[in-house]
Amino acid sequence: MPRQFLSSPSLSRPSLLSHSLLRSSLPLSALALSLALTGCSRPSIPSIPNVSEANALAAEQQQETALARQQMELIPPPSKTRYMAVKSLNLWENPYITVQGGMATLHVVVADANTSNLGVGGMLRPIGARRRDLNVRVSDLPTALNAIPEDSWPYGRVIAVEEAHEVPVSARPQVRRNMESVIKTLSDLGVVVYEWSDNGRS
Repeated sequence: MPRQFLSSPSLSRPSLLSHSLLRSSLPLSALALSLALTGCSRPSIPSIPNVSEANALAAEQQQETALARQQMELIPPPSKTRYMAVKSLNLWENPYITVQGGMATLHVVVADANTSNLGVGGMLRPIGARRRDLNVRVSDLPTALNAIPEDSWPYGRVIAVEEAHEVPVSARPQVRRNMESVIKTLSDLGVVVYEWSDNGRS
């Protein structure tokens, strides 16, 4: 059958040449198309957030903060003479926060079942034994603070805030930004912020 095809009189030399040129031009056409597609391609552009949705989310967050602030106002104003007298966070009885890069650790001292003041804070009744730690996102701080019982705020509406210890140098800017967010959140809730440095009180 191939021999008959080659000897067929219907297939003239010009047609063979045209066929050959067509075959040789196919790779060039494909390459040109590929280059054209490559040249026309653009990096993906992130979608622009819906402004109305962003405004609605901001309004919802403001409403939640306002409600949380109302709840926090049920706690008495802070007693400066009491919390200023505390020399160590180990003796701090109010909630306090340790700020880290990706979250905040909320430390809460639960109420002592023993109502007697005998031995409180001593070896037999250390405050640290009643302390509970909870890792939370900054955005969840209002909800977490409202869940703390009123008897866990003996100094009133004040929270000590410290940065995490032994933070790598590369992570310090993120920790500082998170610190600023925590302070702003507490201020929006009407909570007095008592910054605590590594060397003691600020």
